[in-house]
Parts: sequence; structure tokens; C-alpha cells
Amino acid sequence: MVVTDRQASIMAEEAAETAPTQSADGAGEPPALHVGTAAGPRLEPLRLGERIRAIRRQHRWTLEVVSRKTGLARSTLSKIENGQMSPTFEAVQKLVVGLGIDIPQLFQASAPPNSPGRRAVTRAGKGRAHPTTTYEHELLCTALTNKKMIPFKSRIRARSFEDFPDWVRHEGEEFLLVLQGRITLYTEYYEPLSLDTGDCVYYDSRMGHACVSESEEDALILWVTAS
Repeated sequence: MVVTDRQASIMAEEAAETAPTQSADGAGEPPALHVGTAAGPRLEPLRLGERIRAIRRQHRWTLEVVSRKTGLARSTLSKIENGQMSPTFEAVQKLVVGLGIDIPQLFQASAPPNSPGRRAVTRAGKGRAHPTTTYEHELLCTALTNKKMIPFKSRIRARSFEDFPDWVRHEGEEFLLVLQGRITLYTEYYEPLSLDTGDCVYYDSRMGHACVSESEEDALILWVTAS
């Protein structure tokens, strides 16, 4: 096989990026999070890094190119690809926008173009697990690509607004329904909002937002994001 100069450059960069790195401010990023509870099975993060690397290589993009497209630091992208950290939902949104794909494409190979009469079913507890330091997401109905809405359930691990390094912001609008427990929804332009089981709210997700559990047990919510 003939290797071009560009291919050689990409391979050399990838080999260099395999080693552990630090963020631009010198602080180490947290490793990929493994979340487990006594009440249920251990949830492992998806192999997002492998999928992101496959998409990048398909387009023959370097980490530097993807960094410019997504606004994520090259060191952060390297750690995600190598399974050294679990991306936040905000980082996933940046990847989706920057790579020109939708969220389900990060979790499986692309499907044929849309056709009428599509449907997808997710049985109870069988969604795609994506744990972060503040939320434990379960992505639903991921078999369909190019959806107009992204539904997912989240177990709220955060207990304080200080658990978040910054506001969560991403393109689109969001619907939130509390399935179990009680939460406080913090938003950038409104007073904190207390929501109990059965309560719901709809908001512009470009506005900074974050949820914390107020109940003794981790609250469970349904999120539907539309872009």
C-alpha cells in the first residue's frame, strides 16, 4: 500500500496523541467515568472515542482540523478518542455540530437515507449508556439516524450547582419531564426552578442550564432535545 505524505502525517500525529496529555491550563482531565449503584447493574461508557476516530479518519481529518471544527481542544479530543475521559453532553453537542452528524451516528454506523414509516423501539433499561460526572444518560431509540428529536433519560448525580464547571449550553430547544424524585433546574436568565415528579418544562437550550437532584435518591428525568 502506498502511503501519501498526508496519510503519514495523520498516522504520526495519532501515534503522538496516544500518550496521556493535560488540558491547556495544565489541569488533568478526569478519566472516563464508570458509574454503578447497589440497586442496579454497572453501566460502562460507550466506546465514543473509537467512533469519533472512525468518523475523523473517514474524512481524513487531523485532530487539529476537528479541533477547529468543534471548538474542543486537541488534547481533549485525543483523550476522548483514547478513552481517557467521558465527554459531557455539551461536548457531544459540539462534536455533532462540528462534524456535521447527529447524536446517534456517534454510537453506530450510518444508516441508509431516511424513508417513510420509520420507527425505533427501546425496551426498559436497554438504552445506550453515557455516564458523565454529573448525569448518567441513557440514550433512547438510537437505531434511527437523522432524527429531528433526541430523546434520552438521565439519572441526576449532581447535588449542587458547584458540581458543574460551567453552564451547559447547546443549540436547539429542550423538553424536560421529571420521572422520579425532585430536581432544581438552574437557568441563566431565571430563578432556580424546583420540579417534582410529573412536572415538566420547555426551554431554549442555548440558554445556560443545569439540573441537580434535591431528593434523597438520584432523580430520574426524561429529556427531549430538538435542533
